[in-house]
Amino acid sequence: MSDITNNIQTGINHLMENDSCLRKIIEANPQCNLKPQRKYFLRLVEIIIVQQLSVRAAATIYKRFTSYYQGNISSSIILSTSDETLRNLGISTNKVKFIKDIAQKIENKQLNLKGIISKSEEEISRELIQVKGVGVWSIHMFLMFTLCRLDVLPVGDLGIRKAVQNIYKLKSLPDEQTIAKIAKKNRWSPYSSIASWYLWRSLDNK
Repeated sequence: MSDITNNIQTGINHLMENDSCLRKIIEANPQCNLKPQRKYFLRLVEIIIVQQLSVRAAATIYKRFTSYYQGNISSSIILSTSDETLRNLGISTNKVKFIKDIAQKIENKQLNLKGIISKSEEEISRELIQVKGVGVWSIHMFLMFTLCRLDVLPVGDLGIRKAVQNIYKLKSLPDEQTIAKIAKKNRWSPYSSIASWYLWRSLDNK
């Protein structure tokens, strides 16, 4: 069993011991499958493409995008692709600009993703925030689903807010401060990413 698998299991046990509401969600769902990814540029592009879309629409557009390139995607290839071609794949005009900006910054050495896994979350945030279209939500997704950092809590994510409202029986959608208080009360840290993964699962978004 790998270190990350052991860490996730430790995190699951911790959450089940400390949060009775979350324990029910964990027991009703499969094992958390967070794992580190290596293709950092592609993962950033994916995050840009899927943001502010429904799960189904995001999956459709991203599949169309990767199929077009037949798995051969790099910053130089993206820059050589016309904006019109990218738009025809279903990517909005703004997102085309954002994707091209990431690619250009990599080509110009303004953005170096090679050693990013060894950097702190604060350093990663400072590195990525310079890219157009990359905000706090995008950084949280990159930390969780690409670098597999286990203590990330995307308090601004609508799905997380809806799940917290449902699970903790709140009358309205919680704000960021309310979610942070619930997380602290139920001792999600240092496994907030795992808690978040199960919150999303509770919405049954395949």
